[in-house]
Amino acid sequence: MAATRMISVIGLKNAGKTTFLVALAAELVRRKFRVMTIKHGSHPADMDQQGKDTWRHWHEGKAERVLMESPGQRVLFERTTEESDPVTLARQYLTGADIVLVEGFKRAPLPKIEVYRRAAGPQPVFDPTVHDPAQWIAMVTDDRALRAPFPVFRFSDTAWLVTLANLAWDRAAILPP
Repeated sequence: MAATRMISVIGLKNAGKTTFLVALAAELVRRKFRVMTIKHGSHPADMDQQGKDTWRHWHEGKAERVLMESPGQRVLFERTTEESDPVTLARQYLTGADIVLVEGFKRAPLPKIEVYRRAAGPQPVFDPTVHDPAQWIAMVTDDRALRAPFPVFRFSDTAWLVTLANLAWDRAAILPP
């Protein structure tokens, strides 16, 4: 089995991280890679509907884990006492992936692609006085004046997604077995 690769897609709130990650995942799947994702949230997720059986198992029954199996999908709810890092999560839940795309986890020691839109904030996450540019694979932005010590792509560029998929694959962290 080949080693699993990982990268993180980061950026400010409403910069377009999810839209970019979805496009990147689809491009990598098109290339026949097994792609899995991890999404870092800032608040507890409630993906079930109140009153439904799994909601009752989780909220009323206080079950430690609730696994819902249905045609074509499986969802696991699991209570935790502390937040894990993305590498630990990938090893525990995403075995068999060729590449794991992580949305968020800005502080994780993973290679990063940053999505930055001027409307999301005055400056990108990357700060050359604080961050090691070697941790950044690239940035995708609408800011025509932005320069960085790594590749910068404009949303208006042609074929940027194909190039970024190549960079993501080539520069991803490889998880040790």
